Amino acid sequence: MALAARCVRLSARNTDALLTSLMLPVMLMLVFVYLFGGAIDTGTRYVTYVVPGVLVLCAGYGAAATAVGVSGDMAGGIVDRFRSLDVGGASFLAGHVAASAVRNAAATAVVLAVAFAIGFRPDAGAAGWVAATGLLAAYVLALSWLSAAVGLLARTPEAAGGFTFLALFLPYPSSAFVPVETMPGWLHGFAGNQPVTPLIESLRGLLLGQEVGGAPWQALAWCAGILAVSVAASGALFRRRTG
Repeated sequence: MALAARCVRLSARNTDALLTSLMLPVMLMLVFVYLFGGAIDTGTRYVTYVVPGVLVLCAGYGAAATAVGVSGDMAGGIVDRFRSLDVGGASFLAGHVAASAVRNAAATAVVLAVAFAIGFRPDAGAAGWVAATGLLAAYVLALSWLSAAVGLLARTPEAAGGFTFLALFLPYPSSAFVPVETMPGWLHGFAGNQPVTPLIESLRGLLLGQEVGGAPWQALAWCAGILAVSVAASGALFRRRTG
């Protein structure tokens, strides 16, 4: 908890990065809704279609910032001081992941507030909201641990920052902004079977009160797999960097 609170304070003091993580998803949502939405036919109001995808994009971008924080700590020497106080690697990394969850909760709240203001009207009941929140939290947890592993692997914060591009790009070749069926045929295989597509389809169905089929279980399976690999890799990389 102490290390998580430290990471939250550091995030609050980095005003530029904080504003970017809060405002970038909002700006992308406004661009898609007001500039491109009129030309995209999804069978429903475009704001209703696009918000679940923006929520996933927001979560991914916020979680990816963990890589920069971990890499900065490793390069700055603070980890050596922590280890002299008998602070283990698990506590250090979990603190960054917990801070990521806090940042993402704030960013998600901002995105939803703006979405409601521009006409997003979900039909979900209490169970739908709880399920959608749980799925999004699972994705944030998995991607934050993956980001921590990337931060340990990168030698500089600038190199670690490249992971945010991947997290920001991944929702584009998915069903986040347009139906997969409208994409070129050679892209269907990847777009339909990558990690964020079942997550987005699950959020869209849960928030709009529609059938979701097996999409939530696929999303959870992806999250569990990413989490398991990332936690194991983070432990091994931390021991290698500090051994």
